[in-house]
Amino acid sequence: SFLGVPLPLCSCSVIPVMTSLRRHGASKGAAVSFLLSTPQTGVDSIMATLGLLGPVFAVFRPLAAFISGVIGGGLVDRMNEPDVADGMSPGQCEEECCSNTSKRSKLIRAFQYGFVILPKDIARALVVGLIIAGVIGAVIPASFFSNVLGTGITAMIVMMFLGIPVYVCATASIPIAAAMMMKGITPGAALVFLMTGPATNAATITTVWRVLGRRTAWIYLIVVAGTALCSGLLLDWLFGTIGIPAGGMTHWMLPQGVKTASAIVLMIILGASFIGPKKACAHEKVVS
Repeated sequence: SFLGVPLPLCSCSVIPVMTSLRRHGASKGAAVSFLLSTPQTGVDSIMATLGLLGPVFAVFRPLAAFISGVIGGGLVDRMNEPDVADGMSPGQCEEECCSNTSKRSKLIRAFQYGFVILPKDIARALVVGLIIAGVIGAVIPASFFSNVLGTGITAMIVMMFLGIPVYVCATASIPIAAAMMMKGITPGAALVFLMTGPATNAATITTVWRVLGRRTAWIYLIVVAGTALCSGLLLDWLFGTIGIPAGGMTHWMLPQGVKTASAIVLMIILGASFIGPKKACAHEKVVS
């Protein structure tokens, strides 16, 4: 669960990685812990969360992902369901970027991953998320969600049923959640969406059902839903206790000039990611 929190893998690309871990000796509970915690967050989404939603969200979100992984893995080990697909042999990655045989320095490979490979992974989803957030901000009236959905557990349940079946990556979900908070949903309801949206979708549940078994798939769903609701309630209580307004916690530590320059650099990096072929590497190789 701890290893999965910083990895920038989505709810689809994490499945073959989890399967490989299982084939190489990880217990089913450990594999499910990795499967639960990984798609909910990553180093990229943690930094984006810090910039868009503030430090409380940036700390609380990966902590909730870690706890959900520990709970889910523990429950799976206690249930002790027989394995469904353990007879398959693990695949091997032969790409230069997936091995330690590259003649390039680690620093160069790190920068290539951070500024070339990773942006190619998240650019399309992030742009879609920004467009959806812009539409929400421009079209939906202020306090719309609070007036329609209310607050508390009701709004969180609606966000849970909205987030579970749809596919949205951990980074792309952040501007959507920020826009919905501007329109009246509570931080806890936004957190529920941030946890359930990246962690689950129809394809993920189907694959977990087939690879790890029916009982494990139900545990996976129940843990995601249960930990998301509990985390949302705790976050709303925390914001109410410390008195931080939901809309006043963004862009908290950088001067305007640095933020503007960073936005320009980000747009250049995202724009460049749409140019040229997409190299199969790292977790892209795993997805294929």
